[in-house]
Amino acid sequence: MSTPTLPPLLQRFFTDRLLDQLGASPHTVASYRDTFRLLLLYAAQQLKRAPSKLLMEDLDVHFLAKFLDHLERDRGNTSRTRNSRLSALHAFFQFVALNEPALALNCQRILAMPAKRCEHRPVEFLTQEEMAALISAPDPSTWIGRRDRALLLVALETGLRNSEIRSLRNQDLELGTGAHVRCLGKGRKSRCTPLRPDVVAILKEWSEQQCGAPDDPLFPSLSGNRLSADAFQRLVARHVATAAPGCPSLKTKHVTPHTLRHAAAMALLRRGVDSTVIALWLGHESIESTQVYLHADMELKERALAYATPSGQVPGRFRPPDPLLAFLESL
Repeated sequence: MSTPTLPPLLQRFFTDRLLDQLGASPHTVASYRDTFRLLLLYAAQQLKRAPSKLLMEDLDVHFLAKFLDHLERDRGNTSRTRNSRLSALHAFFQFVALNEPALALNCQRILAMPAKRCEHRPVEFLTQEEMAALISAPDPSTWIGRRDRALLLVALETGLRNSEIRSLRNQDLELGTGAHVRCLGKGRKSRCTPLRPDVVAILKEWSEQQCGAPDDPLFPSLSGNRLSADAFQRLVARHVATAAPGCPSLKTKHVTPHTLRHAAAMALLRRGVDSTVIALWLGHESIESTQVYLHADMELKERALAYATPSGQVPGRFRPPDPLLAFLESL
């Protein structure tokens, strides 16, 4: 029996499994697509073979481990990104195990690959001064500058995810009474986020210049298509570099599109908005996801410490009244 080739199984995984059987969201499909695009390019480079010529036996547990190491070492991805790519690989090899019993042993070994534990650091966000400097960085005399300024304003105001901002269409914008922007977010949850008057004024000016169809991207690329994730990343990095000389604190921060989302959340928290409202604003599945912002802001902790006045009592020490309790206490 010949070894199955990769292309037909991968195509069936996306068309039959993800789209027809699971009805996966466009965000999930895009994430899995990016994972396998990186894998195929890496395999073609390492094995000196075109992606369409790859065999399933080429993708064993040792090769995939090297691929995941490549993501961290060569591409600079974090452990969280690595784990996300591994989740996509697990989903694919679960499908392969069901459809190709002869490959079950290889699939079992791959499915046993564990996620990498990652360090939970405080989220990085922008202060009000840094946000203002970033918004002022684009050149409003150019089309790209006007687009970028409007995009950054929306990102810092709404806290939309990278994919959510890039998916916005002209028809998702409501600039009349009760101005807001609509998006279909993670988990296929649709939500509306209100806009400040100053943001509305910028977006009105931008929309009038665009004059595109309702289904056209709100923030298109030069070719008129949706911005890619990499293009959005480069856009943010470019304007951070422009703003850094006038705002030196930006030089010490690694600012990504997701940092803008954190900045929006921290701005709400500092204004006294309840964390449950922030969770709804950001489209979090659980309020626990919003708790990270409480740990990130030193100013909030200092305010809390100010309420902790000394009581004047000398702290005592627990004295176990029983030998068995004393034994447990000594452990």
